[in-house]
Amino acid sequence: MASPRDDQQTRSRKKPTSGNSIGNGIYLSSDNGTASAREERLARRKSRVKKARARKSKKEGSSLLLVAAGVFAGYLLLCMVLFKSIPEEQRRVGISKVQDVVRKTRQKVKMTEARMANQIKNFRHKHMKANESADVVEKKAVESGDSHRSMISAPVVKSDDAHAGIPTGKWPVSIRDEEHDFEEIKHPGHEDGSVTMHVPRFWANDPVAIHQNKQFSRERALAIGTCIVADENGNHMRGDNCPKNQRTIFVAIASYRDFQCRDTVDSILSRAKYPERVRVAVVDQIVTGEDGSCDTPHAPCKSDPDQVLCKYKNQIDVYQMEAELAIGPVFARHIGHRLYRGEYYSMQSDAHVIFTTGWDTDIIEQMEATGDEMTVLSTYLTDVVGSIDSKGTSLRNTRPIMCNTEYEGQGVEKHLRHMSQPEALPEIKGMPQLQPYWAAGFSFSRGHFIATTPYDLYQPMIFQGEEMSITLRGFTIGYDFFAPERSVCFHSYAKFAPERNKVPHFWEHSGLYAGTGKKAMKRLLGIVHMNPETDSSEWDHTEEDKYGLGGARTTDKFYETFGVNVVEKTVQRHLCQFVKNKMHNMFMTNLRSDGMGIDYSKIDFRWVDPRPGEP
Repeated sequence: MASPRDDQQTRSRKKPTSGNSIGNGIYLSSDNGTASAREERLARRKSRVKKARARKSKKEGSSLLLVAAGVFAGYLLLCMVLFKSIPEEQRRVGISKVQDVVRKTRQKVKMTEARMANQIKNFRHKHMKANESADVVEKKAVESGDSHRSMISAPVVKSDDAHAGIPTGKWPVSIRDEEHDFEEIKHPGHEDGSVTMHVPRFWANDPVAIHQNKQFSRERALAIGTCIVADENGNHMRGDNCPKNQRTIFVAIASYRDFQCRDTVDSILSRAKYPERVRVAVVDQIVTGEDGSCDTPHAPCKSDPDQVLCKYKNQIDVYQMEAELAIGPVFARHIGHRLYRGEYYSMQSDAHVIFTTGWDTDIIEQMEATGDEMTVLSTYLTDVVGSIDSKGTSLRNTRPIMCNTEYEGQGVEKHLRHMSQPEALPEIKGMPQLQPYWAAGFSFSRGHFIATTPYDLYQPMIFQGEEMSITLRGFTIGYDFFAPERSVCFHSYAKFAPERNKVPHFWEHSGLYAGTGKKAMKRLLGIVHMNPETDSSEWDHTEEDKYGLGGARTTDKFYETFGVNVVEKTVQRHLCQFVKNKMHNMFMTNLRSDGMGIDYSKIDFRWVDPRPGEP
């Protein structure tokens, strides 16, 4: 982010001009005696009139002031009498309404302050970086021999047919080196465009150019993913020729005023077997002066340089934004996806999670065991209490699977959401277990999952519905979701950690964005074809291709297979019975020979509730 710098302006004051009039305070007269006398008399008369008018005005002002004071005193006395005559209950309601007005006013003031701070930051970012950007452009222009070049280029995109639309990658990498090339976007919570933000550009700005609206090839998939050691040609994109212990990992965390965020980052880096290949990217939504930054160690690095956050500071990218601008996890994770830079693997985690020792090699081993390049490991995490010891060893043999969903909400906003998920010993041994759904709290995949399925920019104030959206978009692009066989991290839930009840939530500012969530939900449901009763003209289609569906599969295939009726807004229940011990063995036989996902065109299965009416 841009460094603060005082804006310097020079101001000039206009000098008063003299003229041939009284109004200027100067009167130019002739030297002729008679004329001079007349002019002096005229001047004295004008002066007297002016003074008289001033005295009259002063007296009238004093009188008006006395009258106004009397009226106010009478009104105040009347109000006091009437107030005493109002019943106590109505009086409390009135006071409550006044307090509510005061609270909303304070919220608006805070929002205005945040907006002004953001605009100042954007102004500084735009103008402070002008010289730096010009220098970079000039340098690149000279190196390329193009003296007329005037714009900073995006990451180089491979141009041969097999790799068309896929940018190159490098290692090490940090968005700190790109601040001169951030782009300005409109804050989606402010429809009038009054608030803008400077954010990193996407590594791959066009997801469709990668997946091409079909099941993309293994060759294209392996063109994405950096290796910490380049080949003999200096190329870090080495595909599966890169040894597993040199494959880079991108970790995205969205944090809202979370005191445990830095401990989560510490856990990720300190317990990785190969921390040198891990890059952590945090979207840190905080109140300056009240909340600590996610990359701030517990002690200054000068006094204790061996702290994890000090040792690996160059591998931690933090995009910090004012909490008042937070509009839910979808927007925060959208920015998080903008921090991805072509890493081989990508992981998403909550900001209050503890990892096991050697988690990086464990989760990669599990993923590679599926033989499916389109694998996405995802689950609701088990609570940390009783799950991990002080050395980072897991104490659990069970893990949840994602299979239990229900409709919630009313009318056109009715949507699918995940319920509590069953946790048990894995029935599939030696690899993760296939499941229909994806979870936001933990996700691990190849890096191209982020590149092809980025979070939608235009879904402010969405909380429930986020996971169903990514599930369906990922499914249509060709991804398969699995529950890990072993848990590599555990979640800190408020039920067992009372201090988490004190952590604020993004909806503390929901009053500032009233109505935006309903519009966003229409868009979310419209994109995944879950609201056929709503006319498509009623929701926003901005950049729908970019944040929309793929062409490898259809949403209809998903709904038919897993018992979702988008017209009646019902589900065939007890799906977990099928997922628990049948889905994996039945569907994995249709894994494509090149490992590029399950071929659902060969699957003719429809789940029907075997026990309708039962809980």
